[in-house]
Amino acid sequence: MHEDAHLLVLDKPAGLLAVPGRGPDKADCLSARALRRWPDALVVHRLDQATSGLIVLARSLAVQRQLSADFAERRVAKRYEALVHGRLLLPPEASADAHRSDAALAHGVRAADGLSTTPADGWGLIDLPLLLDWPNRPRSRVDPLHGKPSQTHWRPLAHDPATDTTRVALAPVTGRSHQLRVHLMALGHPIVGDALYGPPHDAAARLMLHACALGLTHPATGEALRWHCAAPF
Repeated sequence: MHEDAHLLVLDKPAGLLAVPGRGPDKADCLSARALRRWPDALVVHRLDQATSGLIVLARSLAVQRQLSADFAERRVAKRYEALVHGRLLLPPEASADAHRSDAALAHGVRAADGLSTTPADGWGLIDLPLLLDWPNRPRSRVDPLHGKPSQTHWRPLAHDPATDTTRVALAPVTGRSHQLRVHLMALGHPIVGDALYGPPHDAAARLMLHACALGLTHPATGEALRWHCAAPF
């Protein structure tokens, strides 16, 4: 997707680990493949193994530190697309909810060129604290008492009556483990193909979740950059 002297943007396929797991059977991953072509490639962030789409790698320690800080301080805009079970409709109060989180989003998603999620655009907000479910890991769960603050903006794009699925745009404000998957399950509309959080009868070949857009400021040039990669489903 993108290559320069400072950073890489790659399109990770579904089913491929972003970084190595434990054991030789989990050595094949995006970062290892990138190192074979770009020996200076460094991990900045991750995607779930089941999720496809855009991922950024740095090409120096200084750029890795800057990009990691940009992700941590929500200066990187992230947009996902998913297919969920059922017909997901935007509730009437969605605009008010989105307005309340507007300040948190202002220097992140909105600041990235063309990746705005303003209330006027018809985005809703899922604001549910999440906690790693240790007895059932790697699952996470909603926990109002002990969970970490977790917010996801969402907007329905299209409903397919034939399959009774809804295509949804997602813009996470925070980045908790399995955040998008758990938040959509909490709405009663799990992502199609989700073996952890979906219905047992779901026979989809993959998790229908794709990181389709990224927007950030280039750490060396200061240029505002954005990349789009269409969902393969």
